[in-house]
Amino acid sequence: MSSAAQGATSRWESQRSFDELGRPLRDITFCVVDLETTGGSAEGGSMITEIGAVKVRGGEVLGEFQTLVNPRTEIPAFIAVLTGITNSMVSDAPPIESALPSFLEFAAGCVLVAHNAPFDVGFLKYFAEQQGRPWPTFEVLDTARLARRVITRDDAPNCKLSSLAKAFGSPVTPNHRALEDARATVHVLHGMMERLGGLGVQTLEELQTFSSRVTTAQRKKRHLAESLPHAPGVYLFRDDRARVLYVGTSRDLRSRVRSYFTASETRSRMGEMVGIASRVDGIECATALEAEVRELRLIAEHKPRYNRRSRFPEKVHFIKLTREPWPRLSLVRRVLDDDADYLGPFSSRKTAEKCLAALHDTFPVRQCSERLSRTVTRSPCVLAEMDRCLSPCDGSVDEATYAAVVRQLRDSLLRRPDEVVDAINARMEALAADERFEEAGVHRDRLAAFVRAAARTQRLSALTRCPEVVAARREDGPNGGSRWAVHVVRYGRLAAAGVIPSGADAIAYVATLRLSAETVASAPGPIPAATAEETEKVLRWLESPGIRLVDVDGEWTCPVAGATRHLAVHDAVNQSRLSLVPFADRRGLTTVSQPVR
Repeated sequence: MSSAAQGATSRWESQRSFDELGRPLRDITFCVVDLETTGGSAEGGSMITEIGAVKVRGGEVLGEFQTLVNPRTEIPAFIAVLTGITNSMVSDAPPIESALPSFLEFAAGCVLVAHNAPFDVGFLKYFAEQQGRPWPTFEVLDTARLARRVITRDDAPNCKLSSLAKAFGSPVTPNHRALEDARATVHVLHGMMERLGGLGVQTLEELQTFSSRVTTAQRKKRHLAESLPHAPGVYLFRDDRARVLYVGTSRDLRSRVRSYFTASETRSRMGEMVGIASRVDGIECATALEAEVRELRLIAEHKPRYNRRSRFPEKVHFIKLTREPWPRLSLVRRVLDDDADYLGPFSSRKTAEKCLAALHDTFPVRQCSERLSRTVTRSPCVLAEMDRCLSPCDGSVDEATYAAVVRQLRDSLLRRPDEVVDAINARMEALAADERFEEAGVHRDRLAAFVRAAARTQRLSALTRCPEVVAARREDGPNGGSRWAVHVVRYGRLAAAGVIPSGADAIAYVATLRLSAETVASAPGPIPAATAEETEKVLRWLESPGIRLVDVDGEWTCPVAGATRHLAVHDAVNQSRLSLVPFADRRGLTTVSQPVR
C-alpha cells in the first residue's frame, strides 16, 4: 500500500513549538457561571431570574457579571424562599432578550464552567435558540462531574456545591444567589485543579478527561505521544524490547494516544499495557480506511497480546464443494487451486458445521469422505437407508441425476439460496406443528448460519473477482474543509490510498496513484488477496454515500436473487430474540420465511 507524496515537510512541523500535549491550565480563561430559575426545565416553561458569572485566569479574577432577569411570570413561593429573589426585585430587571447577549459578550472566548453544567448551559442554549441567536462554540467543564471523579467520601459526604465549598475551604458560602454560587464554584474549581496538579494534570484536555483509575505512573508516560501527528493513522505500543503490545487506529493519532495517559481510556487491561509500554510508534495514513486496513495487517503480523480481535485471520474454515466424479461437501482450512467452489470463510468451526448441516438437510449428496470412482459397488451407509443420501456408492443413482442435485446445490451457494430457505422453513413449520420447538430451533440456527455465510461469500466474491476498482469520495479534512479521498482496490485488497491535493489535476493524480499501487495477483477462493475482514472494510467504504467510481476493471455484480435479501429478516429475528425474546422464540422457534412485524 502506498500514497502519493505530499511533500517532504510534514504539515505539522509548524506546530512543534506548541505544547504538544494540550493547553496549559494557567493559560485558560474560565467563565464560571451560575443561574437562578423559576423551575427545573426551560422547555417546561421555567424562566431565568438571575445570571452570575466570574471570569478567571491563572488563579486571578478578571471580572464579574451579575444581573437579575425579569421572568415575565410569577416566581413560585418556594423558589422565592429558597433564593430570596422576589417578584418585586425582578419587576424592573432586564428581560432575558437583553440579559443573554450581555452575558455572551462577557463570556466570549472562555471555557464555560458550571456546577451541574447541563442545567445551566441547557437553559442558556434554550433561550439563545428561542431568540434565533447562534450559540457560540463554548467548551464546557462541569465541576460536579469532575468532583465525582476526584472527591472521595473522606473528603466530602457528597458532591453538592455546598459540601465541596466547605471541603475546599471556600471563603464564600453558596446561598442560591447566582454570583455568590459562581464565586464558590471558582474556589471549588481551583481546589480540584490544585489537587490534580500533584497527579500530573496540567492541561485542559487532561482535566476534562481525568479519572482516578488512571495511575500516576500512566500519566508520567504522556510524553510518549509528543511525536505523533494530529492525523489519521495507526499506533503501536512497544515494550522495552521493541515487541508490539497493542495496535490501534484513530483519526487523530496524538489525541488518541494521549488519552491512554490521561483518563478517557480506563480499561484495566489497557492500564496494564501502558505500564509495560516504553515507546509508541505512529504510522500516518492518507485516509481513515487506509488506517483501518493497516491496523488489521499489523495485528495479524505481530499478534499483540493486548489485542483481542483480528489476531489470527488464518484460523478460518471453508465449506468446499469438491470437483470429482461424485462431488460432496467438505469442511476445510485452506483454499486450493482445484476449481472447486468454496463458501466462507467462517471464523468459527461450530458455525461452519451448522451451515454444512443446513446444506445436507436440503441436498442428499454423499457425506462419506472417500474418493469414489465413477463405477462403484459397495454397501449403502446408514444415511442412504434414511433417504438422506442418494447413495452413489451402491449404484442407486445415475451420474446425470446426481449431477443435477449438485448443480442445484452449487446454485444455492453462489446465486439463489431459496431452495435451502424454503426446505428448512418447511421443516421448522412441521416441527412447530408437532410442538417440537427445540428441534425447530436447531434448524433455525442452521438456516441463519447458511444465510449469513452465503450472503457474505457472494458480497466478497463480487468485489474480489475485479482486478481493479478505483473510487473516490469527498470527505472532511483534519483541519476543516473537504478533500477527495481516493482508493485503489485490487482483488478485494486495498492497494493504494491518497488524497487529491488542493488545486491538483485530479486525473493525473489518480493515474500516478494507480502506478504506485501495490501489485496484487489473483488467487482462487472468495478472498484471494486479503483477509475477509479487510475486504469487508473496503466494501463498507465503497458502499457508503457519496462514492464515485473512477474505474472498474471486470464486473462488480451481486446476484439479484442472492442471499443478501434474506439477511434483513434474519437480523430482525435475531434482534427480537436478544431484546424482546418473543414467546415462540423462547420455546426455540422463529421462522425466517417472512419479515417480523
